[in-house]
Amino acid sequence: MQDGLRRAVRWGRRTILVAVLASTMIPADAAASASHARLVVDTDRGLIRGSVVGGMTEFLGVPYAAAPVGDLRWRPPQPHARWGGVRDATSFGAHCPQGPSPFGIASTTEDCLFLNVFAPARRDDESGHHLPVMLWIHGGALVVGESNDYDPSLLVARGVIVVTINYRLGALGFLAHPALAAESPQGSSGNFGLLDQQAAMRWVRRNIREFGGDPGSVTIFGESAGGLSVHEQLVSPLAHGLFARAIDESGAYMPRQQSLAGAEAAGSAFANNAGCADQTAACLRGLPVTAILARQSGGTTSPNVDGFVLPSTIIAALQSGDFNRVPVVEGTNHDEWRLFVAEGELATHTPLSAAAYIPAIAATLRVPVAVAVATAIANAYPLNAFSSPSVALGAVGTDAIFACGARTFTGLLAEHVRTFQYEFDDPSAPMRFIPPVSFPTGAYHASELQYLFNLTTPVPSPGLSAAQRHLSQTMVGYWTHFARTGSPNSESTPNWPRYDAAQRFQSLVPGTSVTATGFGTEHHCALFGS
Repeated sequence: MQDGLRRAVRWGRRTILVAVLASTMIPADAAASASHARLVVDTDRGLIRGSVVGGMTEFLGVPYAAAPVGDLRWRPPQPHARWGGVRDATSFGAHCPQGPSPFGIASTTEDCLFLNVFAPARRDDESGHHLPVMLWIHGGALVVGESNDYDPSLLVARGVIVVTINYRLGALGFLAHPALAAESPQGSSGNFGLLDQQAAMRWVRRNIREFGGDPGSVTIFGESAGGLSVHEQLVSPLAHGLFARAIDESGAYMPRQQSLAGAEAAGSAFANNAGCADQTAACLRGLPVTAILARQSGGTTSPNVDGFVLPSTIIAALQSGDFNRVPVVEGTNHDEWRLFVAEGELATHTPLSAAAYIPAIAATLRVPVAVAVATAIANAYPLNAFSSPSVALGAVGTDAIFACGARTFTGLLAEHVRTFQYEFDDPSAPMRFIPPVSFPTGAYHASELQYLFNLTTPVPSPGLSAAQRHLSQTMVGYWTHFARTGSPNSESTPNWPRYDAAQRFQSLVPGTSVTATGFGTEHHCALFGS
């Protein structure tokens, strides 16, 4: 270090230098309790300086791979160069390119492969044991979102280290194209965002011991597209051995991934539309970020079965048992689809009418109105059983897209690994993303996040009631105990049985969570299974 007072502090078996710069003019005894005490840790790329804020030690904006710019755009992540001196890690790095949305902050900065490490500020256990690690993969349909929205202080307070990561999104993260495949020794392209996630896991494996973490006790967890990513890492042979446990929140909505050929066809169409009629990698790499964001579409923003990162679809891997076998928590929210129905109402400025109900089912599930399918589904969800057509459509979308897929995944996983299923079911979960609509949004998609994290985007969490805070404490206890032991159960939480032939799941409700059965019946999974 440069000028200043140097002290050595034992953190587990690792000595970490605490530098109190002389220029701050803070006496040593006061500095020991200062909320922003400086910390320096030696990583495999160089020294970084973090800070203690409240009850956490934070190392923010740490690069885990080289900037994917220029010739590195649409290539697997590469090692970051070493740096000299001490790199400041007290502010978040840029997040990956995306358009504006309620679920992320607009960005055009490709230099975005950063992660953040949050650890307890004090270790009461000086026995040398290292802490379990939880690596968070954010959601956002693989097109929006960033790591810095998630303050994990609730989790860290339970004695775990939390790592949050950015990864390439949209076409920049998932574009497949024949010219890009030609550069790959494996003949694959796309899935760059998944490779980024694996690069972050490898960074954790190499470095987390220096922060007091156990590289052999890593739990990956994520919500929505982050949950989808968790499933894909379970399937990817390249992720074998990089994590010991997995928690999926609302990520079972895409059991089948597109083929490499289909993804490359979408990529060729994207190149034409973006002005690269010559279909060359050089032209693609010369496109402005804004042009890429403007022309990306579903076929260019989702993973593909390339035979390398993903050897098969998620559902096929789970059916065959050919996946990374670790304990899994699999869960959904009771009213997932109401968020998307609400977005539709805000876009049209009109609540869903009874006359529009069957066409809305057809549009949601992509089934023809002309055939009896949408009508049959409507008959299974009669409007007189719901408070409004919007709530009815929310139930259809929840069951068909989220709940029944999660039930299928849970059953398949449980044949091979210790598996626990939950349903988050707070009917009064505070809404964080959109203005009020004509119907209650219930336990909508992503509503459970505010029970696990202190969220900052798009607005701070509105606050929880006493019963909701109790549920939050229970959930945090389940999540962190699972990360520590591979089971969510502890003496301080209601028993959560392992998923078995009885098909029991944990209903996470305000107050005391309860074990329940009948998930498949309530969510009409026999209908959607057919």
